[in-house]
Amino acid sequence: MARTGAGSGRLKLKGARRPEVRLPALEAYGGGEVEPDGDYDGVEFAGTDLAGQDGAGARFLDCALRACALDGTRLPHARFLDSVLTGIRGVGTDLAGATLRDVEIVDARLGGTQAHGAVLERVLVRGGKIDYLNLRQARLRDVVFEGCVLVEPDFGGARLERVEFVDCALRAADFTAAALADVDLRGATELGVAGGLDRLSGAVVSTAQLLDLAPALAAELGIRVED
Repeated sequence: MARTGAGSGRLKLKGARRPEVRLPALEAYGGGEVEPDGDYDGVEFAGTDLAGQDGAGARFLDCALRACALDGTRLPHARFLDSVLTGIRGVGTDLAGATLRDVEIVDARLGGTQAHGAVLERVLVRGGKIDYLNLRQARLRDVVFEGCVLVEPDFGGARLERVEFVDCALRAADFTAAALADVDLRGATELGVAGGLDRLSGAVVSTAQLLDLAPALAAELGIRVED
C-alpha cells in the first residue's frame, strides 16, 4: 500500500474500482435451456426459470439476468462479462471456478451458492441477502459489497484485494487461511468473524469494530482477561 506522505507513518488504503456497465440494446432470450459452453451476447433473460439447467462453461457478454430462478443451476467455469444480474434468486447455484468481470449483482436472494475457485474482478454486490456463500480459494479484486447481508460467507484460502464492505452486514465470516490486502471493513454495519482472525492483517477496521472483536482476538492470542 502507498504511504500518504514522507514521515507520516500512515498507510493509504487503496479503494476498490467499481464496474461501469453500459449495456447495449438487448435481445430477449428465445427460451429453451441454457447450454454447456453456450455463447450469449447481448441477451436479456427476464423472469427466466433456469432452475436445474446446465450452463457449465457458458459465456455471458453484455447480458442482463432479471428476476431469474437459479435453484440448482450449474454454471461452473461460466464467464459473466460486462453484465447485470438483478433480482436473481436460488439455492445451490453452482458457480465454481466462474469468472465475473465488470458485473453488477443487485438485490440477489441466494443460499448455498458454490463459488469456490471463482474470480471476481470489478464486481458490485448491492442489496439483497446471500446465505452460506462459498468463496473458498476464490480471487476477489476490486469488489464492493454494498447494502447487503452476508450470512456465514466462507473466504477460506481466498485472496482479497481492494475489497470494500459498505453498509453491509457480515455475519460469522470465515477468513481462515485467506490473504487480504486493502480490504476495508469499516463500513460494515455488522462485523462477525467466525474464523481466521489472524488473517485480518491486510484489513482496516474502525475503533468500534476493534472493540467488538477484542474478546475474540484475546481468545485467538491466548490472552486471559480478568477484572
